[in-house]
Amino acid sequence: MHDKLFEAALGIQSPWAVTSVRFDEAAKVLTVDIDFKSGSRFAVPGHEGVHPVHDTVVKTYRHLNFFQHECVLRVRTPRVKLPDGSVRLVEPDFAGRLSGFTLLFEALILMLAQQMPFAAVARIVGESVHRVMAVCERYVELALAAADFSQVKALAIDETSRARGHDYITLGADAVERRVLFVTEGRDAKTIERLTADLDAHGCAAAQIESVSIDMSPAFIKGCTEHLPNARITFDKFHVVLHANAAVDKMRRIEQRTDKSLKGMRWKLLKDRCRLNTRDSEDLDALIARMATVRTARAWVYKEQLREILERKQIHVVRDMLEHWCTCVMRSKVEPMKDVARLVRRHMEGIVAWAQTRQTNGFLEALNGLFQAAKRRARGFTRLSTIRTVIFMIAGKLDFAALNPHAR
Repeated sequence: MHDKLFEAALGIQSPWAVTSVRFDEAAKVLTVDIDFKSGSRFAVPGHEGVHPVHDTVVKTYRHLNFFQHECVLRVRTPRVKLPDGSVRLVEPDFAGRLSGFTLLFEALILMLAQQMPFAAVARIVGESVHRVMAVCERYVELALAAADFSQVKALAIDETSRARGHDYITLGADAVERRVLFVTEGRDAKTIERLTADLDAHGCAAAQIESVSIDMSPAFIKGCTEHLPNARITFDKFHVVLHANAAVDKMRRIEQRTDKSLKGMRWKLLKDRCRLNTRDSEDLDALIARMATVRTARAWVYKEQLREILERKQIHVVRDMLEHWCTCVMRSKVEPMKDVARLVRRHMEGIVAWAQTRQTNGFLEALNGLFQAAKRRARGFTRLSTIRTVIFMIAGKLDFAALNPHAR
């Protein structure tokens, strides 16, 4: 009676059957013995027909807990003899992708690992951190190997720090589907070469990429120009405005040495005006009223003008307005903003392209925040393979269900 109950609960089907169930009260472990019917024949992937059993080996699989107790499946597993004389092990249908776990147990690990650090998952499931990481890495590699990138036409490329100092990784993502496609070390032009090679291996030729959004890194520009010949480079407005904000803050710090009224104005100058409260808005208005004598106020006005220009969608209008903006800035005495004007002139076509493509790296910036938060919770990641696994678990949108029907 108990055996039939456990067969139904575990989803065990012929020729497999539960032969006994034992509970070790001291160890708090439930052991379920599973065997196959005598005379059964088994199919082997890549070989036609069914084949007789040559001998058997006993394998143990960790399964989902039975209430609060660890549950282990002890399976008498057949090895079959093929017509060519070779002997192959037959894995039961419930066996996972990593030796020693069932599919359901691995699905639980995948679900938890997308929400919390590996160490926390290990504590919950009662396995070592290394085993938990091994399951996740195995699924990520298998899902990536089967991934199809043939429909990708727009890329977003960005870098993020993997450790303190100048230690970076580069992410390549599908700008339409908003999923990470590739992760590699470094942030030089060779990272783009490695990205295009990986895309080609997954059915996406470099020539089919029509647009790519990047920051204004010379290395990324060089790599995209060399390896993505048909891609239109876009510098999204957020990167441009970021430089303008930095110029405003630099001007404020310079003037604050002699004008103490600028003290405490940093975030009032850097925040979007619509997000300021009434008092902060009044303080900002009072500063702007002194635009003729305070260069920080002029820097803020230039920044807002640049933001408004980049909101427009007519390419020729945007180009003309940017040229006029650069001219006005270069004639001013706001030295930090002149650097922004020079930057805009050097990257004019990519910035103007934003007016038409509206392609942004914003979702990669958000992913960077999620990754950095995960890294802090885990007290850092030391291996690139672990970093890749975490990023793909968070934002790869990989099809784990194709590997494990219980995974989501």
